[in-house]
Amino acid sequence: MTLAPETTDLKVQLKLADDWFTVCDLAQLLPGRGVAALLPDGRQVALFRDRTGALYAIDNRDPFGGAAVLSRGLTGTHQGRPFVASPLLKQRFDLKTGQCLDDEAVRIAAYEVRAA
Repeated sequence: MTLAPETTDLKVQLKLADDWFTVCDLAQLLPGRGVAALLPDGRQVALFRDRTGALYAIDNRDPFGGAAVLSRGLTGTHQGRPFVASPLLKQRFDLKTGQCLDDEAVRIAAYEVRAA
């Protein structure tokens, strides 16, 4: 299946503190694939867009391996919950909450995200 090019001027924005931060053009997010972005404070965020158009943003750093690689993970769903599996050790992280689905003691940051 070939996706038609996006013809919108919408931007992807993250809620940081009390303000919205523009990260990229919506067209840069392909459904099912992640993109890493650098935040003003030096942290990295992994952005995802699913096939329904829903947007997700989580910390890009894998807490198990320590590398900033979650944007390169595989996406899927488990019991209706969208997740990304780390490319390192394959732990799955809920894209809405940041909760690790394989170790309930581990959670990463999840960000409020919108297209505006």
